Amino acid sequence: MYCPRAGSDLLTDTQDGDMASLPIEVLMGIYLGLLVGVIPALASWALGFSFKYFTGVTLPGFAVAVLAIALAGVSGGLMALADRSITQAPNAERVITAIILVGMVSMYAHSKGDQLGANFPKRLSLKGLREKKLSADMVEFVGGRDEVRIRVIGDVADMEGYPPLLEPLRAEIRSEEWRFPADLRIGELERRMEERLKSEFDLGDASVSIDEQGRATVVAAPPFSGLSKRVGNNRHAVSADALLPTGLARNDEVTVLTEDAQVRGTVVSARSASSADEKPAETPAEPEVADAETPPTPVQAPTTDGGEGRLTVAVTRTDVQPLLRSAQPKVVVEPRGTHREYELVSLLRRAGSRFRRLTVRAAGPLDGTTLRDAHVREAYDVAIVAVRTPDGWQVAPRGDAAVAAGDELYAIGSRDALDAFVEAVA
Repeated sequence: MYCPRAGSDLLTDTQDGDMASLPIEVLMGIYLGLLVGVIPALASWALGFSFKYFTGVTLPGFAVAVLAIALAGVSGGLMALADRSITQAPNAERVITAIILVGMVSMYAHSKGDQLGANFPKRLSLKGLREKKLSADMVEFVGGRDEVRIRVIGDVADMEGYPPLLEPLRAEIRSEEWRFPADLRIGELERRMEERLKSEFDLGDASVSIDEQGRATVVAAPPFSGLSKRVGNNRHAVSADALLPTGLARNDEVTVLTEDAQVRGTVVSARSASSADEKPAETPAEPEVADAETPPTPVQAPTTDGGEGRLTVAVTRTDVQPLLRSAQPKVVVEPRGTHREYELVSLLRRAGSRFRRLTVRAAGPLDGTTLRDAHVREAYDVAIVAVRTPDGWQVAPRGDAAVAAGDELYAIGSRDALDAFVEAVA
């Protein structure tokens, strides 16, 4: 087993007292350099690869050679070539040959490590791990589309700095199953699940971590400021008794007909009179300790059963008084219109194409070039339908559209082509 001290002794000690011929000494030096240069060469390769891969910096080859010779057990590194105790030793030719060989081997190993670090795909970062997709075993074919099912494992943890969750709410979150499109990456799945947790359970905050098997770990903060949280800026919440349509739900757009005016607003809460004997699904202003003898209450009422009931709607300030003066307002649900963008996405999916948004990375193939010069369609088999820069949007950009690091691209193509395109330029 090699150690620096043994290598040093081998470099400085003679095997016998007689002076061997020059060719023999050179051959012995080559043998000695190969023997003691293995560990320094490996260290040089590791340094070159690590610095280039993680920092993009190339270490000077001369400095690596000095370090390698020092690791070989020669005190002073390359300065040993000027040391009289070495140059005038009986086996000077052998030692000098070994030192030169160790330096050459270490510089070669360093250059190869630096080259590999520059070309090796950077897939080992934390961001790269988040951009992976779930395992193919988790994909299910449901309703004509591929979906993945996310389930919560373990207990729903309390978020630091917030009061603890009520046990009924914790149990309901843990028992839910969440379905998302199968082509989403793990990072996007986590973001979407966080938004759904906050919207469906009125959580103050939520953090989700998902592994490749679709198992989610949830950290959540309890609801707070339930009603005021759902009312936007420059809006006011007003309650009124009215005849409610069946299926009315939160965030529906409605027109309330009063004796004085027609008031348009957004539903923030609605409850039919048939459930008046039940406890309303309101969010407490301050979390309370759960009572084991009290049955859990639902987090929110999804829709109304129709008939007489009570409606809370968010309206502008000028519409507050007409609602308050009205004895029996009438509620009309307004259509939200057709979402053409979703129809387009459905058409693309039926044609086997996908839609992807990505951000151009610095020093990538698209940084500082144009779409025509980058040959995006020919090289990656995708089409760029929009470019978002700090100066604004470019819809259906021409080939001379310039692209720089930080710009957002909206691309259309097959799933495999988009994955390859994202890996190359994003």
